[in-house]
Amino acid sequence: MKKEITKEYTNGELTIVWKPERCIHAAECVKALPEVYNPKEKPWLKIENATTDELKSQIKKCPSGALSYYINDKN
Repeated sequence: MKKEITKEYTNGELTIVWKPERCIHAAECVKALPEVYNPKEKPWLKIENATTDELKSQIKKCPSGALSYYINDKN
């Protein structure tokens, strides 16, 4: 069984998990936070350009589940 590819981006408080194989390119992320998500750039995701709350709100709207997040342990 092939392991699903994931990429992680963190701002220290929150980590975004991107699963590119699940992405359906609905561009909800780009529409909501274009200063964070720019598929024409490398890296395409600049997590530092939004607050943790803005990121969490946008990620919950991802229709495919390609974007998810977890809160980093503050220890």
